[in-house]
Amino acid sequence: MYKNIIFDFGGVVVQFNPKDFLMDHFMNKRAEEIVYELTFGSQEWQDLDRGTITREEGNAAMLENAARVNRVFEVQTVIDEWPTILRTKESTVHTMQKLKAAGYRLYYLTNIPADIMDELRQREWFSLFDGGVASCEVHLCKPEPAIYTTLMQTCNLAYDESIFIDDNKVNAQAAYNLGITGILYKNPKSFERALRACGIELD
Repeated sequence: MYKNIIFDFGGVVVQFNPKDFLMDHFMNKRAEEIVYELTFGSQEWQDLDRGTITREEGNAAMLENAARVNRVFEVQTVIDEWPTILRTKESTVHTMQKLKAAGYRLYYLTNIPADIMDELRQREWFSLFDGGVASCEVHLCKPEPAIYTTLMQTCNLAYDESIFIDDNKVNAQAAYNLGITGILYKNPKSFERALRACGIELD
């Protein structure tokens, strides 16, 4: 039944735990909340994902907002160091390799800024993908239905032959609402259990 497996990147193929990153750096709940809103939770961050501003413009705006609340040092720390959290999730890559060997076609659908997308393209596992859509390139973001339909049309995928994996429940639900089977990624074991429930055996 299924032929296409579609992956989110952050939280599924690479680590992305911004709140853990902030806790490790600042160890002060109030500071973490303020800095989160100035960075990962900001409009600028969304605009970077959407590809409507450059990294330089986004960083400048975040620092300008930080200056108003005396948080420039903290926000600069995030700007300088946050990409270090994007470590490859080897368990997911191993599963991807098994899916590829079993004859499934792999795609990506991700909310991501252009500079980070460029970096991930250089990683060894990127060649496992047959295609995909990045938010920064189409100026659309999950969970907007249009980004899912853009992927399906661009890559000529059938909705009922496709599975989408995301660590965000809203994003997985949005795929399901369009007729794509959605899997909420929690951990490697539950992911493989969900694939088996879809009739996909990897062993």
